[in-house]
Amino acid sequence: MTEGAININKNFAVISPDKKVTVEAFDESLYQRIEKNHNGFKGHELVSCHEFDEDWTSWEMHPNGDEIVMLLSGQATLVLEIENGEKTISVEEVGAYVIVPRGVWHTVKTTIKTTMLFITPGEGTQHREA
Repeated sequence: MTEGAININKNFAVISPDKKVTVEAFDESLYQRIEKNHNGFKGHELVSCHEFDEDWTSWEMHPNGDEIVMLLSGQATLVLEIENGEKTISVEEVGAYVIVPRGVWHTVKTTIKTTMLFITPGEGTQHREA
C-alpha cells in the first residue's frame, strides 16, 4: 500500500505478470532498472505519461502486445505503419485513446504542447529513426 497519491509525471508504474504494481521514478536510469529489476520486462506493462510539443524523432514497435495511447491534453496524430503504407489517427478529445496493435511501427506528430498516457507492453520494444 502506498502512503498517498503518486504523480504519473514523476513516477511510472510497472505491472508485473502477476499484476503486482511497482512504482519506478522517471529518470535517466529508468529503462536500465526495468530491464534489471523486472526480468528483462518479460510479461510486464509500463504505465507512463509523456509531454511533448513537436513530432517524435523516432518510431517504435512493441512485438509482445498491443499498446494503449491516451490523450490527456493537447492534440496529436498517431502514424501507424501498415502493410500498404501508413494510417493516421487524430486524437483531439481529452480521454480519447488509440490501441496500437502488437508489432505495428508507430510514431506521434504534434505541433502543440501535448500530454499522453501510455500503457506499453515493454518486452522487446524496438526503436528506429524517423
